[in-house]
Amino acid sequence: MSSTPIDLNLSLDQSRRDARRDSVFRLAVTATGLLVLLALLGTALSMLWGGQEALQTFGWRFFTSSDWDVGALQFGAMVPIFGTLVTSLIAMIIAVPVSFGIAVFLTEVSPPWLRTPLASALELLAGIPSIIYGMWGLFVLGPYLGENIYPWINDHLGNLPVLGPLFQGPPLGIGMLTAGLVLAIMVIPFISSVMREVFLTVPTRLKESAYALGSTTFEVVWDVVLPYTKSAVIGGIFLGLGRALGETMAVTFVIGNAYELSAGLLNPGTSIASTIANEFGESVDPLHKSSLLALGFVLFLLTFVVLAAAKFLLMRLQLREGE
Repeated sequence: MSSTPIDLNLSLDQSRRDARRDSVFRLAVTATGLLVLLALLGTALSMLWGGQEALQTFGWRFFTSSDWDVGALQFGAMVPIFGTLVTSLIAMIIAVPVSFGIAVFLTEVSPPWLRTPLASALELLAGIPSIIYGMWGLFVLGPYLGENIYPWINDHLGNLPVLGPLFQGPPLGIGMLTAGLVLAIMVIPFISSVMREVFLTVPTRLKESAYALGSTTFEVVWDVVLPYTKSAVIGGIFLGLGRALGETMAVTFVIGNAYELSAGLLNPGTSIASTIANEFGESVDPLHKSSLLALGFVLFLLTFVVLAAAKFLLMRLQLREGE
């Protein structure tokens, strides 16, 4: 039975309508994707434009100077940058192994009846606002550390030959070590959730084959699970690092907000985010406000470099897997 001209015209009209709808759909989703890039670029340029007065006034000395004197209008970003990097490093040193242990327990060791409650508790921790962590660190964790832990650390570890200066300082309970501990508690739910989800993607037959050959749980995790999911695990770790670098309120409560460059982890310090949070609302002088915006641009660059390094590392791992 042959098609009539009317049927052909209807089919042609339908094809044209489908093509137009598909074009509109492509434009819509392309616009949403470009919106992310525009927002990212706009944020970076706005902070750079706002901080140009400080960068023009101090030049490269803005990044290398430890001076931060509002009265004398002398500003340098070294102390906030140092505090941001140190607290984030402390957080990752603690959070990565703990998150790995949580993810392995939930996927390989935990009894089935316990997995769901623990996973729910993990998600609940991830949803707690950062200001709650900061208040808990200030009123609970900080006093406990200052009374019971930091005096022992100062007396017993402060005299070590090389690492001793890291553990010297007044037992105030607040400082860079406390800020790093609070950050670690905050990022553990994010990293462990990512690890848990990717560990669940490992095919069961691979693990069962390893167990059938006599492998222990440690050997299955180390030789089967981790090689299969290493790219996603590294991505989750860098995601947590990005969160730690940009955290504001929790760090502001417990870091001490002191503009002093010290190797002692027990001493108060400051970070880029806490400096901006403390002073931006009270900044009257244009140079002061410009310096805070320049700090925001520095934090943007730090986060961008971390995420770009993670992406580059993941690409290298994918290329090696392809080889």
